[in-house]
Amino acid sequence: MKLMKTEEAVGHMLCHDITQIIKDEKKGPVFRKGHIIRPEDVPVLLSVGKDHIYIWENNENMLHEDEAAEILRDLCMGENMHATEPREGKIELIADSDGLLLIDLERLRAVNSLGDMMIATRASGFVVKKGDKLCGTRVIPLIIEKERMERAKEVVGKEPLMKLLPLQSKKVGVVTTGNEVFYGRIQDTFTPVIEQKLHEFGGCVMTEHVTLNDDHEKITAAILDMLDKGCDMVVCSGGMSVDPDDRTPLAIKNTGANIVSYGSPVLPGAMFLVSYMPDGRPVCGLPGCVMYARRTIFDLLLPYLVTDTPITKEHLAGLGHGGLCLNCPVCHFPNCGFGKGI
Repeated sequence: MKLMKTEEAVGHMLCHDITQIIKDEKKGPVFRKGHIIRPEDVPVLLSVGKDHIYIWENNENMLHEDEAAEILRDLCMGENMHATEPREGKIELIADSDGLLLIDLERLRAVNSLGDMMIATRASGFVVKKGDKLCGTRVIPLIIEKERMERAKEVVGKEPLMKLLPLQSKKVGVVTTGNEVFYGRIQDTFTPVIEQKLHEFGGCVMTEHVTLNDDHEKITAAILDMLDKGCDMVVCSGGMSVDPDDRTPLAIKNTGANIVSYGSPVLPGAMFLVSYMPDGRPVCGLPGCVMYARRTIFDLLLPYLVTDTPITKEHLAGLGHGGLCLNCPVCHFPNCGFGKGI
């Protein structure tokens, strides 16, 4: 890359896009990288403040910003997403389907720590819609050493930084528990909330439903029956506190499920239980807050459940940072800090 006075650059090739900004009208390239400067281009270049211009000089040890951005694109891009064309050294990735976006944060930080290059993404662990922008990549200088980009490749390795897992329609069994509901003392307002959230995340359908009293043996039998009938997942509502009459955790344990965690560092949602049957199908216990709070632990973890992404103890432990919902008067979830700890 060589710096020249604009008036002396006629006949030379631009090595970067030249941006023109007209307030309230336009922001975009007036000349593209690779353009051969003509005499009539000189006044235009001067009008956008380019008294001097960088022209391209071949150097086998350097990469142009667009070429380097393409390398960053390839390091990021997984399945179910596509890339835009390079523009002023920037490339964006776009979702090809609704799905759960997962990003390897450790490797992302490692790349961004190298300097002179950047990858900016949406928050990992949240559902995106088809057509949503997922990330933008850019190299800061106009040219960068090939060796630097090779280092970025080494840091990332063979697996892409980003995954987009399409939402799946699941058949869900719901076991509503509690003497107060079973005996008709109060109306069941929990099940409609569960149905609405299942539909919101992937269009899942409640195919089985039963209401039981706080008899843990009946609850266990109902869970196993729903699984035998082909449910992909079972959720139990109610009976999740430490009160002596709340027996849902015991009932789930007695199904033979492996309990990953009973309790989570999220409010609302501290009494959430997640477990998996030996065949991998999840069985969850939902605390009462899911019924009345607008957003809870269930909203953070349901996308994982409907994409067959295992929930681990480490994952749950990490939710503590950012796991406090502020119950804002106007809810903007997921465009807020809830669940976005780093």
